[in-house]
Amino acid sequence: MATLMRAADAGVDPFDVSRAELYRDDVWQAPFARLRAEAPVYRCEHSDYGPYWSVSSYRPIVEVESLPELYSSEVGGITLADFIPESDVRMPMFIARDRPVHTGQRRTVAPAFTPSEMTRMSGDIRHRTADLLDALPWNAEFDWVDTVSIELTTQMLAILFDFPWEDRRKLTFWSDWAGDIELVKTEASRKQRLAHMYECGAYFQTLWNAKLNQPQTPDLISMMIHSDAMSHMDPMEFIGNLILLIVGGNDTTRNSMSALAYGLDRFPDARAKLEAEPALIPNATQEIIRWQTPLAHMRRTATRDTELMGQRIREGDKLALWYLSANRDESVFGPDADAIVVDRPNARRHLAFGHGIHRCVGARLAEMQIAILLEEMAKRRMRVNVLAEPTRVAACFVHGYRRLPVEITRY
Repeated sequence: MATLMRAADAGVDPFDVSRAELYRDDVWQAPFARLRAEAPVYRCEHSDYGPYWSVSSYRPIVEVESLPELYSSEVGGITLADFIPESDVRMPMFIARDRPVHTGQRRTVAPAFTPSEMTRMSGDIRHRTADLLDALPWNAEFDWVDTVSIELTTQMLAILFDFPWEDRRKLTFWSDWAGDIELVKTEASRKQRLAHMYECGAYFQTLWNAKLNQPQTPDLISMMIHSDAMSHMDPMEFIGNLILLIVGGNDTTRNSMSALAYGLDRFPDARAKLEAEPALIPNATQEIIRWQTPLAHMRRTATRDTELMGQRIREGDKLALWYLSANRDESVFGPDADAIVVDRPNARRHLAFGHGIHRCVGARLAEMQIAILLEEMAKRRMRVNVLAEPTRVAACFVHGYRRLPVEITRY
């Protein structure tokens, strides 16, 4: 701990892992490795988001997530970016609510992601995935992110919301604006972001109104209308929950689909093993999600003074739970945690979906979409060859890709 503190005193804290350039340049691994080894609960005094505690290893993150009354999601929200009353409009969402509100609202949307619903949707997902792969050009450059990852996840979101098909790319646009916490750093970008969120809310309000007084259907809007917990949401809470479901449904799957193309190219031995043994696809799906970790952190706020791994946490302190660091924790995943190992025996222990009461409600759907993509690629003996380094998201919340130039060949 002392070594890290002396480094921080020199000026810009090198262990301020909220800095956007770490993720833009894909150089976040080294500072997190130091934090896990020397200060897994580390106080960063100066950052663009103010002071916060970095919780970077597996065990203390599980501890925090297991104590939702002590470490609140609602008091300060779920990202390092603070709510500023004079600049922001509150848009409550159930992932950023504590019990009992969280319980009732989560229970409302959970039926959309049950095993029986996954079975019902699997055929359509497989059909759409097959059609998209069959339309790809062989031995020619294209952008995997836009052509495959964004298109497949945006189609899925449109089905979940019963959203007009021809407008489905609006969902990607709104998701990108909602999930980019770098936008909170200037007043102008805050206002622009808010305008897009209002636009999103107005569009969905029209869809909501069209479903009022109609029989219930399997889409998420109808589920909200027909529930006690969510049928009387005010407009801001409606927008907030929409944003949660759009970002959650878009970013986790989209960036894991991009990671499977980039990561398997980067680790050719793992790719060869997966190509030779398609039965490894379910485990490889978990491993790719672990390795990528599409949402880098979630934030909690201490509701009273406490202690975490020997560090004194004060009431009101902000804690960043760095899932992407915990998923590289050598004490859990071994010395090869930075690599993709498609037969890793404990890949499913990853924290990419969170832990405890806030674990991602759509985890099953994300896993199924990624697994089906891998299965359909295997049927076609399709190999993705990366032609250049990806353009990455420059932010510490959504951990993802903007562009990935590739070509596909047969193996």
